[in-house]
Amino acid sequence: MSDLGFDGKVAIVTGAGGGLGREHALEFARRGARVVVNDLGGAVDGTGGSTGPADEVVAEIEALGGEAVADANSVANPDGGEAVAQSAIDAFGRVDIVVNNAGILRDKTFHNMTDDLLTPVIDVHLKGAFYVTRPAWIHFREQGYGRVVNTSSNSGLLGNFGQANYAAAKMGLVGLTRVMAAEGAKYNIRANAIAPVARTRMTEDILGSMAEQLDPKLVTPLVVWLAHESNPTTGSVYSAAGGTVARFFIGLTEGVHRGAAITAETVRDDWDRINDETGYIVPTGPADEFGKLLKQWQEDQEQG
Repeated sequence: MSDLGFDGKVAIVTGAGGGLGREHALEFARRGARVVVNDLGGAVDGTGGSTGPADEVVAEIEALGGEAVADANSVANPDGGEAVAQSAIDAFGRVDIVVNNAGILRDKTFHNMTDDLLTPVIDVHLKGAFYVTRPAWIHFREQGYGRVVNTSSNSGLLGNFGQANYAAAKMGLVGLTRVMAAEGAKYNIRANAIAPVARTRMTEDILGSMAEQLDPKLVTPLVVWLAHESNPTTGSVYSAAGGTVARFFIGLTEGVHRGAAITAETVRDDWDRINDETGYIVPTGPADEFGKLLKQWQEDQEQG
């Protein structure tokens, strides 16, 4: 089969001054895309700023013979997000791909979590994805084409000690991704999320002996495939770690239907059956759950 190329496509990669974002930006450029390299150039906690990291990645891309522009706008506010998208239009006349990768960490146990730790993390991860993608979405709809890859995390999907702010933002991105997928379908806009595990400056102190196996460049092939025009998938979440790719999904157990006879006591008595994963389904959206409920209600009526 032919290689996955991106000739004529324009990709925005946020947080592309290092780590995962840098690898994504370089690989898109190698495959023919023109790239907006966005990076605020701040510290891991989001403080400070510098154009240096984005400029360095642009220089790397140009050394490869590719085209790229640096963008140091913050994704954490509407004006910054609008400016990132506009950078693509100003430099290349279009935008086809948005990879929301920018992130910060302000870890603290829940009982010590304060608003100055919560809000900036939500602003960068969750709102940042909205602020950058929303103006790009207008162009996606007009041209009948777009690809979005949001960066979630297993901390969001599964929870992680000391990361209430980060986990809330990352799980929020899963919901946002699924809405984008549903609303973008008729415009040939596809949106997916990844939950990467990789050695970056945000994780190098916590990965221990696993760090050597978790090169960030091993996540990029999944991002490239999800962003390609031939990818048929939308609304899904994938784990990527050390060259392994797997799908996360939300399952719904068969549960127990008692109708109007339900009480707290029947919930207690049914608890094992409610939690039994035998015969679970993987809903693609709320309609699938409603369909399951409708079937149960119909069966209830038929049984009198």
